[in-house]
Amino acid sequence: MTPEQIANLGWDKQGGLLPAIVQDVDTRRVLMLGYMDRAALQATLESGRVTFFSRSKGRLWTKGESSGHFLALVSVEADCDADTLLVQARPRGPTCHLGRASCFANATGAALGTGPEGAATAPGFGLRDLDALVAARERERPAGRYTTALFESGPRRIAQKVGEEGVETALAAVAQDEAALLGEAADLLYHLLVLLRARGLGLAEVEAVLAQRHRP
Repeated sequence: MTPEQIANLGWDKQGGLLPAIVQDVDTRRVLMLGYMDRAALQATLESGRVTFFSRSKGRLWTKGESSGHFLALVSVEADCDADTLLVQARPRGPTCHLGRASCFANATGAALGTGPEGAATAPGFGLRDLDALVAARERERPAGRYTTALFESGPRRIAQKVGEEGVETALAAVAQDEAALLGEAADLLYHLLVLLRARGLGLAEVEAVLAQRHRP
């Protein structure tokens, strides 16, 4: 966004603030809504991390400044009336403070799989949603949950489960059983995300490594 485009935005319509809709650039899922003033927009463009003007704090607020779950900027564009911003970003961890991928519980994007623990999931539930759910389980440790039991068993036991699921996935592929392969692959991905989280990591760190490997 050029300085001229920024100057021509409808800052005077809403007291110097513009609503900013944040969308996951990869899944197209709506992640959150915030507000930007000129300084927040400029900070976003300069830092590459989505920054808002917090009306409750009365200051600039970079998403993830406390949690570490930043929104990596991809692009910003204004709507046809120049008074609303669409921010395309790549989330580095859950966007919602409740540990969800989106602040809108039923927001959907590209469907990527089913949930852990045998739970039915809404359309659009994918790896980032699963990673967010695993992060919430690690933080909250609800009783009676398989994920909680895994975390409490420790990284070595979780690593053993990843190895077991990897072998079962390979065997299903050799047996040419597509349904079994998909099921085992889902189990493998779930247990791998649990192992990463047990070591203080998550899907965002894996994506960062992949991005580095595929730079032109």
